[in-house]
Amino acid sequence: MTVIIATRDRAAELSRTLGELAALDERPHIIVIDNASADATQAIVRDGFPGVELIRLSRNHGAAARNIGVARAVTEYVAFSDDDSWWEPGALRVACDLLAAHPALGLVTGRTLVGPGGAEDPLNAILAASPLPSDGLPGPRVLGFLGCACVVRRTAFVSAGGYNELLGVGGEEEMLAMDLAAAGWAATFVDSVVARHFPSPSRNVAARQAMQRRNPVLVAWMRRPLGRALAATAEMVSRAPADPVARRALAGLLPRLPRAVATRRRLPAATEAELRLLEYADGR
Repeated sequence: MTVIIATRDRAAELSRTLGELAALDERPHIIVIDNASADATQAIVRDGFPGVELIRLSRNHGAAARNIGVARAVTEYVAFSDDDSWWEPGALRVACDLLAAHPALGLVTGRTLVGPGGAEDPLNAILAASPLPSDGLPGPRVLGFLGCACVVRRTAFVSAGGYNELLGVGGEEEMLAMDLAAAGWAATFVDSVVARHFPSPSRNVAARQAMQRRNPVLVAWMRRPLGRALAATAEMVSRAPADPVARRALAGLLPRLPRAVATRRRLPAATEAELRLLEYADGR
């Protein structure tokens, strides 16, 4: 088992996360991908955690930095943590056992508890209520996950192409979930696989909100029917004059559209149908 962490300028949060992961009985190999940090990240890893593998990048690759960690990993299974999240004892062992027992399973996503009080992340309930047929999996079959709460089969991740760098950070998991399904891999939600998330106070909330609004539109252009992509773009344009988040999202969308269209690849009909079922169940 390898745990991969992509980080940027969060040395204090990273130090806590590495300490928590190092204390696990599973003793995973840990790879930290440093997205060109300007703080003490390198020193924290080098001096405090000499067993951790550190890869420093010359620029910020966003969530796609995780792809570099997967390429470096040599284990069959790979887990992801953010620099402000970690896994509870036993969670990684459960996830690995499930992946080993179910050869068609490409990804296990777990239950995320937030903050010192362990509040349920809202996505937990959505994933648990997935209407997709489970097909003999150990939990509900899903087409979504949180990046800090998933364990993947390395071959599945690679076959799906990993994270798309065009999406940066913020909802970047959506397209990878689609691509895994399109490549024939199942994903399941398992309540007993638990990740803890202590959101960093240094987050740029406004920028993240804009990316979370922008990225579904980019994904629509890259994977969904043309009508859906056009409608999502038109809605963002209509909201932009009165909505500063939509305006910022639109400013980030427009320069990326040519690349999104150039890499456009429609999902298989079965995957598209399941996405529509999930959207209907969610009231969209």
